[in-house]
Amino acid sequence: MAGATTARKGVKSPKPAKAPRPPKPPKPGKTAKAARRSPFRGPGGPRSTPGRPRRGPVLLAAALAAVLLGAGGTWALYGSSWLRVEKVTTGGTEVLTSAQVLAAAAVPVGAPLVGVDTDEIESRVRAKLPRVDTVTATRSWPHGIGLKVTERKPVLLIKKGADFVEVDASGVRFDTVAKAPAGVPVLELSAGQSPSARRFDEERLLREAVAVAGDLPKAVARETLLVKVGSYDSVVLELTRGREVVWGSGEQGEAKGRALTALLKAVPKADHFDVSAPTAPAVSGS
Repeated sequence: MAGATTARKGVKSPKPAKAPRPPKPPKPGKTAKAARRSPFRGPGGPRSTPGRPRRGPVLLAAALAAVLLGAGGTWALYGSSWLRVEKVTTGGTEVLTSAQVLAAAAVPVGAPLVGVDTDEIESRVRAKLPRVDTVTATRSWPHGIGLKVTERKPVLLIKKGADFVEVDASGVRFDTVAKAPAGVPVLELSAGQSPSARRFDEERLLREAVAVAGDLPKAVARETLLVKVGSYDSVVLELTRGREVVWGSGEQGEAKGRALTALLKAVPKADHFDVSAPTAPAVSGS
């Protein structure tokens, strides 16, 4: 028994098995080396990924499509019959007729709409029709050109023989008519003997008369028959029913207009008014 016991003591008990260690993560250097050893990288650079389409043919096809699209668009605008001028319309005319505006514009009917020079059309209308103050030519796709005009308005008339020259608010003489438009006063310049004639020539006096006419209240303007200018500071108005208004210079026009309106209402039977000093207007006659 003792021997057996001794034998068992001499035999070492087996140690318990250790758990397996997890594998160590690769070092950064090894990862880079593995990437360099990738089968998809050759000596001339990275190889194409298997199954991935090449970009060259795709880009070529896109460029070809763009060229064809551009050529088709150019043909549609210039070469086809789809987008050509077929109709020209006008608007804004009062004294002028639509036929006059169309003749002056000379829009090339049948030409490609995109190639029509609208600036040139506008220049032709202004040059041939001085009554036109502004004109706008616009394309109306797919087949039209629209012309919008604004006519000059006469504020004064200058007698010229049996005719009348119309003058607008800017002092522009823009047309000669045989019949005086209703409600537009006639200008009479008589500044030849005035001491200020050298300083204020006819054009300057015309501008003063235009300014006076522009400052007249509408009710007064409708009753004004004549604007007489003897000098820069001597403007006289002749109204209907033989009434006369001493206006003075063209200064303080709005204040003078208000004073005259008040006098006409307050003393309707008077025949002489003086608003040359609008803060102290005067009236006489009955």
